[in-house]
Amino acid sequence: MFTRRHPYLFFLLLLAAMGTVSMIFLSIMIMSVSGDKVKYDGDKVGVIEVVGTIADSKEIIDQIKEFREEESIKAIVVRVDSPGGAVGPSQEIYREIRKTIPEKKVIISMGSVAASGGYYISAAGNGIVANPGTITGSIGVIMGYTNFEDLLSKIGLSPVVIKSGEYKDIGSPVRKMTRQEKSLLEDLAKNIHRQFIEDIAQGRGIELTNVEAIADGRIFTGEDAKNLGLVDRLGNFEDAVQWAGELGGIEGEVETVYPEKDRLSFLEYLMESALHLWNKNMLRSRLRPEAVLR
Repeated sequence: MFTRRHPYLFFLLLLAAMGTVSMIFLSIMIMSVSGDKVKYDGDKVGVIEVVGTIADSKEIIDQIKEFREEESIKAIVVRVDSPGGAVGPSQEIYREIRKTIPEKKVIISMGSVAASGGYYISAAGNGIVANPGTITGSIGVIMGYTNFEDLLSKIGLSPVVIKSGEYKDIGSPVRKMTRQEKSLLEDLAKNIHRQFIEDIAQGRGIELTNVEAIADGRIFTGEDAKNLGLVDRLGNFEDAVQWAGELGGIEGEVETVYPEKDRLSFLEYLMESALHLWNKNMLRSRLRPEAVLR
């Protein structure tokens, strides 16, 4: 055996493996429990980041509320770099921003992408700053799923479904969709689309008919979006911070502060990471109306 022929080499390899594992665990523990406290001394602009697919709204809403209630935060910048996501969370963030603007100015800073659900939440702010090449727009709703009926038939599987109502398994991947079911889902998509359009018109102060004319799912550059009234200014993140500082009455150099992240125990960190991954996969795999970039 290897351990008998090379005992010292085996011991060194085992020691190295244990050291590597220990370093990994130590790094994760330090990362999950350390961090400086957020200092709210002096007038500042609070920065909230919305990055990636919008699958949950709780953390963003909590951050908005924290900055809204903190006296030293004079204005808020929401940095959006998202292709969109689920409708519900996008609407919840939109509503929280709308509740905040009577008390504090909220400026949206668009990154590389702020489309569909990303634009939905952006429309709630007092103003929007985008890069000339930012991809935005995509005002629409999409629903989709994959049908496996033919594949299951080829491999000899026969799905069995027991349901309490005619439409309980609507969108089932194991059978063809009926005309009535398709009509119901189309009506659902149109309803959500209407909500999307109305919220943009309200948030941006644009005539409803003007929004309807461009709400066909197409995407725009930041430059085109400005010409259409979907964006207020062209600029980068620093420009958005400066604008927010001016609206908040901050004189001189504008300092920013980010929300304090909860310091978790190692077990909580692992559980939260696993839950986040599960939610992300579920969002991709389930049948759910989504406003996403196409």
